[in-house]
Formats: sequence, C-alpha cells, structure tokens
Amino acid sequence: MDTRTEELVAIGAAVTANCVPCLRHHLGKAREAGAEEPEIRSAVRVGRLVRKGAASAWDKEAAALLGPAEAAAPASQGENAKGCGCS
Repeated sequence: MDTRTEELVAIGAAVTANCVPCLRHHLGKAREAGAEEPEIRSAVRVGRLVRKGAASAWDKEAAALLGPAEAAAPASQGENAKGCGCS
C-alpha cells in the first residue's frame, strides 16, 4: 500500500476513534503524500459511518443487557447537565 493510501486509512481510523491529535497528524501527512481534498473528505465520511455503526451496535447491546427502562432513559438532565452531558 502506498503512503497516500495508508494516510487516508489512518484519517478514517482517527475519525472512528475520536482521536483529534491523530486526525491532525494524518491530515498533514496525507496532504504531504499527495492526497487531494475530495479523497480526504471521503476518508472522514467513511470514518464517521463506521463510528456511527459502532455506536449504534453499542446502544443496542446496552439496551439488551440493561432492559427497556435503560433504553428509554434520557442521556442527560437537560439544563442541569454538566460537562459532556453524560451525568
């Protein structure tokens, strides 16, 4: 696999892993290797799709393990939520 392709794969992986420093690093390396903006945007799009699919699978697994009450519970308390809203 050539360097350009490796860096595009790394961009998608960084997006999937929510790794901002990784994304910054590999964006620069991909551009240095000759990747064009449409290719980079496509790699980001694929990473988002994979991340979305993985999150959906986790949500389904949590609902199955914890039962229907957990599946229906709100993720945050609206205006009272602090930080990221997970508590």
